[in-house]
Amino acid sequence: MKRVVALWVFMLGVSFAWGQSAAESDTVTTADPAPAATAASDHSTQAAAALHTGAVQEPRVPDFLEQLVDSLLALFNVRTSGNSWQHYAIAGTLLVGFFLLRRVVTRWVFGWLKRLASHTRTGFDDKLFPALEAPAATFIALVGIFAALKVLKLPVASDDVVRVAMKVAFSLCILWGLLRTLNTFLDHLAEVAKARQARVTAFMPWIKKTLVTVFVVIGVLMIAESHGFNVRALLAGLGLGGLAFALAAQDTIANLFGSVVVAVDQPFRIGEFVRIGNFAGMVEDIGLRSTRLRAVDKSLIVIPNKTVAAEAVTNLARFTQRRVEQVIGLTYDTPPEKLDAIVEEFRGIILAEEEVDPTSVMVFFRDYSASSLDIWIVYVTKDPDFQKHMRLRQRINLAIMRAVQGKGLSFAFPTQTVELGGDTAKLFASRRDTQA
Repeated sequence: MKRVVALWVFMLGVSFAWGQSAAESDTVTTADPAPAATAASDHSTQAAAALHTGAVQEPRVPDFLEQLVDSLLALFNVRTSGNSWQHYAIAGTLLVGFFLLRRVVTRWVFGWLKRLASHTRTGFDDKLFPALEAPAATFIALVGIFAALKVLKLPVASDDVVRVAMKVAFSLCILWGLLRTLNTFLDHLAEVAKARQARVTAFMPWIKKTLVTVFVVIGVLMIAESHGFNVRALLAGLGLGGLAFALAAQDTIANLFGSVVVAVDQPFRIGEFVRIGNFAGMVEDIGLRSTRLRAVDKSLIVIPNKTVAAEAVTNLARFTQRRVEQVIGLTYDTPPEKLDAIVEEFRGIILAEEEVDPTSVMVFFRDYSASSLDIWIVYVTKDPDFQKHMRLRQRINLAIMRAVQGKGLSFAFPTQTVELGGDTAKLFASRRDTQA
């Protein structure tokens, strides 16, 4: 209410100043009525001719406000020229009344709509009415402000400013409401796709950004055209400069095409862990220009979409199974009989696990390495879950360690044996004898 009173006081002061200037202009005009009458006659003749030829195609103010103001002035029998205390009273009443109406609509009407939406099956209306509450309240407030200004009968120049401001304000308010409706609809579609686990779920943010951008551009162009701007000439100019723009923004255009390729191919979704080229991380966002990964160390990696489309993508979240390959090295003092027995024991340990695919198990004494006898082990897990996979590997590795210790064998590690002969061997032997 304080803001309403302050706005009303400001309008009162501005309209009083305009009224004083208009009165001075009327005084000067009445000193020489003949030229004024002649000018008025000429102006009326020109206006009639313009109306007859179709040059004037729209009224000075929107019809609904003009009719509202004229009806109120006729109801209270108030003259339509000049400003009196009645004009200020009606303007103030309109301003306060529409702000009270705004409060009623937001609190009672939208409150009733929200309660009604809570009883429906769909959740779209539960989000739509809260989203439209602010644009509807703003629209009602704009009607009250501009209706009050029209009651005050401002000078022609000021009235033209109000008319332009009114058209822009109402256009932007309607565009705001439509944009909120579109955002709510796209968010609802994203929730439905996520609930149904659709493949398009990961790309709903990208689709939302694209549609909102296109909607805003089209809306701004329509508003500009409604205000007399030559939008076709502007688009034609953009067409002529399209080649230069394409050359200057070729990286951006390549990223846009890369995002289209990612959207069509769908190699990953948001929340999946992937490796793209030399980078690996969890997908956080898929945008028009780039894809964002969160690395294991929690750093953010931003990769242009043209790179994503050109590089090999490894999706580490879409394993069907997990393959394990490792080499166990035993020392060279292992007897052949024990080596053969330990190989069979390793095979039995792995086959005893239910989570291992038995057809994938391979255990063989494979190589004579530089410092070890190598046993090659390969098996595939049935469940691709990473934590289950790591727990299985831990159980198998501990069982292998116990089996090696139970056989009295030792794991090999890189070693070297140096043999000395001739004078060097005799020298070490003599020193050893001396110390003894």
